[in-house]
Amino acid sequence: MSSTTEQASRGDAWSAAQTGGARVAENAANFSDDLAGDVRKLRDDIGAIQKTLAQFISTTAGEAARTAQNVGASVTSQVSDIASEAASVATQQAKTFASELEGMARRNPLGTIGGAVLVGVVIGLLSRGRS
Repeated sequence: MSSTTEQASRGDAWSAAQTGGARVAENAANFSDDLAGDVRKLRDDIGAIQKTLAQFISTTAGEAARTAQNVGASVTSQVSDIASEAASVATQQAKTFASELEGMARRNPLGTIGGAVLVGVVIGLLSRGRS
């Protein structure tokens, strides 16, 4: 009977080994499916991160361009204002100088004529020396 018991034990061991092997194969298949799903999710997440990063870079570049454009417009406006103010001041000073000359000519007409003659002589001498 020991031979029968041995065969029964071997049969039980064989059955247990087959059951264990089937469970290992099932667990390996489940693990493989889980791993494949995790890899898919990881790829999707990386794609989403790439999209977000591209949108961020695009937005940041657009904002930088707008900021540069605003700075350029501001500088142009300031330069225009300064040039306009300088022209206004120069015009006012020319009017003041002309007004002073006119007032001096009214107060001292002979001195004005003498000054004009002197300026004419100097211009004549200068132009004569160049010829």
